[in-house]
Amino acid sequence: MFPYFAVLMIVVCIVALWFGANWVVDSATRIARKFGMSDLVIGLTVVAIGTSAPEFAVTISSALTGKTDISVGNVIGSNIFNLGFILGGLALVAGIATSRTLVRRDGSMIIATTILLALFLLDLTLAWWEGVILLVILIAYVSYLIYQREESEEELSKEPYQPTDPLMFLGGLVLVVGGGHFFVEYATEVAEFFHMPEWVIGVTIVAFGTSAPEIATSGIALMRGQAGMSAGNLIGSDLFNLLGVLGVAAVLAPGGMMEVAQSAQESTYALVFFVSIVVIMMRTGWKITRVEGAILFLLGVGRWTMDLQQISIFDLLDRFFG
Repeated sequence: MFPYFAVLMIVVCIVALWFGANWVVDSATRIARKFGMSDLVIGLTVVAIGTSAPEFAVTISSALTGKTDISVGNVIGSNIFNLGFILGGLALVAGIATSRTLVRRDGSMIIATTILLALFLLDLTLAWWEGVILLVILIAYVSYLIYQREESEEELSKEPYQPTDPLMFLGGLVLVVGGGHFFVEYATEVAEFFHMPEWVIGVTIVAFGTSAPEIATSGIALMRGQAGMSAGNLIGSDLFNLLGVLGVAAVLAPGGMMEVAQSAQESTYALVFFVSIVVIMMRTGWKITRVEGAILFLLGVGRWTMDLQQISIFDLLDRFFG
């Protein structure tokens, strides 16, 4: 019997993740400002962690329950979704201006980080010590940004502290953690009905669900005429997912080891390709044009379709040239 209830609960969990992430970010920002933290530090720490809260919840919940394919697939799938569907879609609508700093510092950083992850996954495992390396790189990167006084491109809440903020923060955490846990459970149930491997469900449906906050934030930014913020936001989010989310998940994984499917390698290579193309597009004319946005969007659709159909790039090459 088709799992209608599981599909309904997946939608409910996506909504819970979205509201929870927003509550955590807004309330934590006001609490941090009350205790004297600067907007610089808030943007690079509190907001960065809060906007990646859905990926954190789903990835770590999956890792702790042994569903490591969903755990790693969620991060890689979310990053491809962010760059293909969201960034490409925004550029297709309005075009997105970039900057030298974004390209040279953040662009080179995300390319290097993605290549490092691909190297770590060559043996189809992500060990605890590799997670430690990812976390050390993240700490060093954020420390460098704070030292250089590089502001986050996130739009911070300017509202004053409210007595209800601690409760709002705890409520947001409950929604994020609970939503992440049940999202994995019900997504797995749907995957089993369709006989889909955990990796496929992680890199497609779960990745889409945890990207809900980025979709909403980018859409609001576009309506406000702030589409130019999106490139920096999405690159920063992808960096935090790779270094912070996967780093913590690898350290906390039972047995100190996360094993992934063979298809993880190809998806990681696809992510290396995606980030390289995005950085090149950001450099050409210091803008991602509508044509380039259309290319990114179509690449995202193609990759998502291939993952859902469980088709590898080698299968496609064999069909065309075999």
